[in-house]
Formats: sequence, C-alpha cells, structure tokens
Amino acid sequence: MTDIKIYITPTSPQCKDLKVWLKKKKLSFAEHDLIESDKARDEVLEKSGQLSTPVIDIDGKIVVGFNEAALTEIIENVPKSS
Repeated sequence: MTDIKIYITPTSPQCKDLKVWLKKKKLSFAEHDLIESDKARDEVLEKSGQLSTPVIDIDGKIVVGFNEAALTEIIENVPKSS
C-alpha cells in the first residue's frame, strides 16, 4: 500500500485541486494542515526545505506543488505489495 501524506493550507486552490485529484484516483492520503499544526510545519520544512503548498510525500518521494505528471509518475512506479 502506498503511503501518501499531503501538507496543505486550507485556502490554497492548488491544495483543493490536489485533494479532488487524489479522491478521483481513489487514493487514500493523510492530510496535514500547516496552519493548524506546528509539527506539520516542521515536518514539511525538513522534507522540502520550504513552506510552499501543497507538499506531497509518496513513500518518501517529495513533490512540491500540484504536478499531476510528477505525481502520476511516482504513483505508477511504486512497487505493488503482493
């Protein structure tokens, strides 16, 4: 199973589009709000070095910004567990 974590701000249009896209693809994800959580802010800074949103962590691979092509590439190449 693919582990997807998204770091978002609630008012970001890109973050909203990302969530719609993930749901459309039937991918489950853990959502972390950077406004509400100091811990999430610390995590995203450590992972990406910036506070741009969204930041997507797919099994340790980081994508900054909603980039469908990059996300699809990572998701399609995640090894499937048997």
